[in-house]
Amino acid sequence: MLAVLNLALKPVERPLALGEQVYHALRALLRGGQIEHGQPLQEVQLAERLGVSRTPVRQAMTRLASEGLLVLDGRSFVVPRLALRDVDDIYEVRFLIEPPAMRSVAAYTAADDVRAPLDDALAAAAQAHRAGDAQAFADAHQRFRAAWLALVPNRRLVRAVEQYADHLQHIRALTLGKPQVRAIVLDGYRRVAAALARGDGDAAAEAMRSTLAQARHAFVEAMGLAEDPAAGHEGASA
Repeated sequence: MLAVLNLALKPVERPLALGEQVYHALRALLRGGQIEHGQPLQEVQLAERLGVSRTPVRQAMTRLASEGLLVLDGRSFVVPRLALRDVDDIYEVRFLIEPPAMRSVAAYTAADDVRAPLDDALAAAAQAHRAGDAQAFADAHQRFRAAWLALVPNRRLVRAVEQYADHLQHIRALTLGKPQVRAIVLDGYRRVAAALARGDGDAAAEAMRSTLAQARHAFVEAMGLAEDPAAGHEGASA
């Protein structure tokens, strides 16, 4: 009888818990750069906007704080203002994990159909750059990242890449408005795409490493962090 029950029963599909939904909604805002440095996030206001109680909002913001994406400032959570040391710490981790992740992708990208989402995103980024459309470029940039991360076989590695990249999303949202930064990102992604088209994992990893190095330099300059390394360090938790 027990064997029959085991065969007959199937796992019950349940929607995401409310706290999980709120977490993803707030993280999407952070990824889009829609929340500025120091802007207070009040539980009551967010709960009213989302149509939920304060408990799942508090849970979501506490989780985001544990990931370093928010910090507690008095009675409110805020986006931390990063100092040069914080950016260096974040990029140190990104240098360790993103090139190997990119190397692992090259085993799958010789086929045109597999590369199609990457090529489409790259073409959209190039068109947006020519048109001077920062928002369209940012959208294409996100599509390119999502496309190559979707091919990484180690999903734990993907989560680590996403977490540390998210620490810089609010900076990226600002700096991608600068043509010189967009040019650096576009050139780097072109080199990555060319290496992936050849199935050359080492070249793809090196292209990603070089792109990260140039992006870090551009972000530091664009945010004026090089002139005042101590500025904004309070509250940063990267």
